[in-house]
Amino acid sequence: MSQLDRAELAQQGALRADGLRAAGVELVALTFVDNSGIARVKAVPVDRLWSAAAWGVGASNSFDFFLATDEITDGAYSRGPVGDLRLHPDLDALVPRAAQPGWAWAPVRKYDQEGEPHPQDARALAATATARLASLGYNVRTAFEIEWVITAADAPDDPRSATAGPAYGFARLSAQAGYLRALVSTLSAQGVTVEQIHPEYAAGQFELSVAPDDPVRAADIAVLTRETIRMVSEQHGLRASFTPKFSPDGVGNGGHVHLSLWDGDRNLCSGGDGRFGLTPTAEAFGAGIFSRLPALLAIGAPSVVSYLRLEPHHWAGVFSVWGLENREAPLRLVQGPAGQRDRAANFEVKCFDLTANPYLVVAALLFAGLAGVSASASLPEPVDVDPGTLPSAVRLPTSLADAVKAFEADSELTSAFGAELATTLMDVRRGEIARLGSLPPDELCSLMRYLH
Repeated sequence: MSQLDRAELAQQGALRADGLRAAGVELVALTFVDNSGIARVKAVPVDRLWSAAAWGVGASNSFDFFLATDEITDGAYSRGPVGDLRLHPDLDALVPRAAQPGWAWAPVRKYDQEGEPHPQDARALAATATARLASLGYNVRTAFEIEWVITAADAPDDPRSATAGPAYGFARLSAQAGYLRALVSTLSAQGVTVEQIHPEYAAGQFELSVAPDDPVRAADIAVLTRETIRMVSEQHGLRASFTPKFSPDGVGNGGHVHLSLWDGDRNLCSGGDGRFGLTPTAEAFGAGIFSRLPALLAIGAPSVVSYLRLEPHHWAGVFSVWGLENREAPLRLVQGPAGQRDRAANFEVKCFDLTANPYLVVAALLFAGLAGVSASASLPEPVDVDPGTLPSAVRLPTSLADAVKAFEADSELTSAFGAELATTLMDVRRGEIARLGSLPPDELCSLMRYLH
């Protein structure tokens, strides 16, 4: 029997449609992020929102096997052209698009034709991980950092075509002050709280940080923020690239994830008796993530091009170490300023990028952290220097193929993801390796530059 209350969903969809029409909305974009990290979309007129909410919008099962290049790979659970899924918008996440008049947006949940949850629904998996954490009395506050490169629309291969000046320089911000102002005001109008925005190290590169939220909402915000950046960039005669490596000799775009573990209103990453104020539970949570970083790279750095970014001495976090405020560590403890640590302290995962599906990322991190809590795990000694200067430092996987092997060997993660999704993810990774793995770096960067 279907788990969906279709009558209630139809009623709620009709009510939301009334509000959207009053705001001038005519169409609703319904998105999901596929296993290659691409946001795919269907759209419905606002008058059909009630039907989409109750009965869903059809989509092929084959989307589970799409590569970022739009080729469809094969896999153990592939049904090829056969079968259909239903995409149901999450009405609670529905928001009008501030810079796209007449449009609204909502992420979806996936169900089969009988109304049963689809086992490869990444957003549902993130919700499951969040609920599992809540059943133990904990919650996690999560945020993604978004880094991107802008170019002039008529010079899409030249990151110096839109900005000039030193890294982190005021000159770069001044050159694009109108663009950045429009971007922040657009995000704010959509309910996204921007905490800071600034020029980054690479030519044409900017970074935006948002306020933390619950894991599913944080992933939603990551999707909405990226598409808003893309849209506002186009309106200002620019192109936005989120690729982890714009060019082989450049600095890459990261997709760092910040997360803090809470017990009610208490931040367990602060005020404890452990190192740097960690409580035992927060250390165990961090240790669960740290010990699984090789496997987690198959989720958080899931593209062949991801491994061009993961270089020593580039603040990408490529060695198996952790540390306090160490930007060369893939797991970094951020304490925050004295007097605010009870709110600000958090772990940052630095080795991920924006080719990742953010729902899979938060699910994987939560499951890894939960495994650490269950095992009362401990972190090793922290490192307070550049680990690339230490002869004993061990590299994380240097290729997607090695990350795939690590993921498949991790029974905690594969079990938590479920056999169908865990298998399909690695089938898709192998499909990308077969398609892109032998390309020279310059061709790979060029091909991937504007896909995500």
